[in-house]
Amino acid sequence: MIVDMLSSTFMQRALIVAVLVGLAAPVVGTYLVQRRLTLLGDGIGHVALTGVALGWLAASAAGAIDKDAWAVPGAIIASVVGVLLIEWMRTHGHASGDVALAMLFYGGIAGGVLLIGIAGGTTSNLNAYLFGSISTVTRTDTYLTIGLTIVILAVGIGLRPALFALCHDEEFARASGLPTGLLSILISVTAALTVALAMRIVGALLVSALMVIPVAIAQTLSRSFKTTMRAAMAIGVVVAVAGLVITYVKPWSPGATIVVLAVGLYAIVVALRPLVMRALKRDVHRHPHPHHAPDVKVNVDCDTAPLR
Repeated sequence: MIVDMLSSTFMQRALIVAVLVGLAAPVVGTYLVQRRLTLLGDGIGHVALTGVALGWLAASAAGAIDKDAWAVPGAIIASVVGVLLIEWMRTHGHASGDVALAMLFYGGIAGGVLLIGIAGGTTSNLNAYLFGSISTVTRTDTYLTIGLTIVILAVGIGLRPALFALCHDEEFARASGLPTGLLSILISVTAALTVALAMRIVGALLVSALMVIPVAIAQTLSRSFKTTMRAAMAIGVVVAVAGLVITYVKPWSPGATIVVLAVGLYAIVVALRPLVMRALKRDVHRHPHPHHAPDVKVNVDCDTAPLR
């Protein structure tokens, strides 16, 4: 079975995309969880559907045969425009963050359904983008995912100290001279890119779960920001690849399978964590370290700072 799976061209592409999505999504999700913006991914996912429909509409106008090839670029453009609109509404006081997200939820999915009909398609054409489909991953999608993943990891990991400062205490970051407005936009745009690249595998409606749940699992195992991000990336890759392998054998939705695996893993970790913590406490009491001063102070940075 494994040989057959790895020899399948479309499965090879799907596995590459799954690994890249599993790496990139939790990186962005770590910042969203820290800023308490976990629903932003859901809002972007709905707007991405409008982008898919716009891609179809543009393909129809251009007379293109393969309309799906225009879908992901359309989703990228619409997602980025959507998050920029949210930031503008939030910073200029035109609407609160939850109202702006509600507009994305309702307007995004309604626009997608309406425009896909205008483009000559039906709502069934949106199903692969709603819940993911390994058979729809093309070579172009693979190259696009590789490029977007490099950008997301470069921003999320390369700018981690500045982004952590923003997420941990925005007022302090602003007082320190950091461009908080630009950094906020950068987090939102990388979240939009993550949703667009994960649509093929996880689906627009479930991609937010892959950004948030691995981070939630990692937070139960570590309190350090850096360690949490690393653990979440590893968990994201494991559940994405495992879900994809299962859907190769069973005719299940890949997005739903990946999310259910992630939720199940979270439940197991939460259930076992008290037992592990009690065992560690017993070990500490058995081997105390009285020579450690109780008032030792250390400098806190993004590598060791606790999550809020």
